[in-house]
Amino acid sequence: MPAILSDEDPESSDRFPAGPLYVPVRSGPSGWVTRLFRTALGDRTAVAFTSERQLIATLGPGQAWIALAEPALRALTAPLGVTTLTLDPQFTAPAPAPVESVVPVPALRLG
Repeated sequence: MPAILSDEDPESSDRFPAGPLYVPVRSGPSGWVTRLFRTALGDRTAVAFTSERQLIATLGPGQAWIALAEPALRALTAPLGVTTLTLDPQFTAPAPAPVESVVPVPALRLG
């Protein structure tokens, strides 16, 4: 399909970014696995970055990553039912900390 060039369309006609994507991974029982995230609405999404610098700025320097092409990332996540790909997210929230019970449980008196 030829690229559409027009003064009226400031968007590229390319559907996906060219070049490798930097994909966050974590260690799993069988090796490295792609980290999946949630959107603000709670849907699962694969996340990728167009540069290593953006990945580090968002997830920190300790985040492991691999370089993948967009079709390969989609092929890895499709069997899991994940069809959304989020590129270069600007914000991530930290994982919630475990909450300890603050309400004392009354003792049961028999007698």
